Amino acid sequence: MAAIGQENSWPLQKCIESGMKNSIEIKISQLEVKKSQKLHNSVANQLLPSISFTGNQSYNFGSTIDPATNGRVSSNIQNDNFYLNAQMNLIDFRAFANAQKTKINTEKSKADLAVIENEYQLQILESYYQALFTQELLKIQKEQFKNAEFNFSRIEKEVEIGSKPKSDLYDMQLSFAQEEMKIMQTEQLLLIQKKQLFQLINVTDVSTNEVVLEFPISTNSIESSFENNPKIIAAKLSYKSSLTDIKMERANNLPSLTAYYGLSTFYYKPLNQPTAIVDDFNKQVGDNKNQQVGVQLNVPIFNGFSTSKRISASKIETEKSKWLMEQEKIKVKNQIDIEIQNKSNYEQLDKKLAELKTYANTSFRTSQSKFVSGIIDAYIFSSVKNQLLSAEYDLLKNQLQIQFTINKIKLIQGKEL
Repeated sequence: MAAIGQENSWPLQKCIESGMKNSIEIKISQLEVKKSQKLHNSVANQLLPSISFTGNQSYNFGSTIDPATNGRVSSNIQNDNFYLNAQMNLIDFRAFANAQKTKINTEKSKADLAVIENEYQLQILESYYQALFTQELLKIQKEQFKNAEFNFSRIEKEVEIGSKPKSDLYDMQLSFAQEEMKIMQTEQLLLIQKKQLFQLINVTDVSTNEVVLEFPISTNSIESSFENNPKIIAAKLSYKSSLTDIKMERANNLPSLTAYYGLSTFYYKPLNQPTAIVDDFNKQVGDNKNQQVGVQLNVPIFNGFSTSKRISASKIETEKSKWLMEQEKIKVKNQIDIEIQNKSNYEQLDKKLAELKTYANTSFRTSQSKFVSGIIDAYIFSSVKNQLLSAEYDLLKNQLQIQFTINKIKLIQGKEL
């Protein structure tokens, strides 16, 4: 029995871990991170030489150039050309800026993933506590229903022996039926909320009506820091990325230095000339080799002010990113301030709700005695019992609200539960 109970017990952390593992949106974001990592190019990679080989075969008919003599002849010639080219950037400021940008983009994709994970955990947290509230209400209702069953059975016996009028039995039947209906409604609500929770975490192989949610363990200590919030981190990286955009545009106005190397050769053969004597393929390819080595300096002089316009636009975008970052900080700070105030309010209510529960419990015990003695009727006794139920649930829910708020603040701050 213990093993079965443990299997059906779902603490908050287990729900979060299952959701993080099963979420399709998170899987998609994880692929985006891998993609950005593959797209990242370091400066060293971007400065590596590019090498290409080109070969072509052509046929020239009529008046053409004889590759052997460079003289014009009237003939048909087959001409095969081969080129090997290598090029390497020695100085390229745009490559430096692009390497910084791709590195930041990789970090930004990780931050975006963290944002999605954080918001998803907040959804799970809220769904979990909503179901937990209802689960604990159901426990209180069932516990008090035991009293209703006892009183109903006692009234039935007293009516049978004639010590109580049938009107008391009718009142108890109504009260008993009302409590049964409330329990049924709470059970139905709990089943829906647990189904919604398990749909949210994409767990389908669990019988939700048998699941028992556990009280999360959490400390009451919290901080007001918010710099580790994923949204703020993502906004900071967006700002850094916009700064590299300015560098990339400015690089278009800076000189670049490129080294290059070329190797070429060719083979030719006259067509439809059986008496023509030409060297074989290997000899021609070896004899006709030509190599070229050089360095090219490119200095931009004038491009119609297009670069300066793009630089100005990038500066505006950077300023916009900076304000968006500040806006995100304010939003997160305000959200944490509100939740801290909520926690303070719940803690202030806790003592008063505990007093109300004490009074309601005392009132219920005295009303039970009065009801047994026939001093009060079933309707008044039912009202007193409902007050106790409400007081017990309000106190328990308020205590859960404190823990919920603490956990919510931690997630907003970017911490783990």
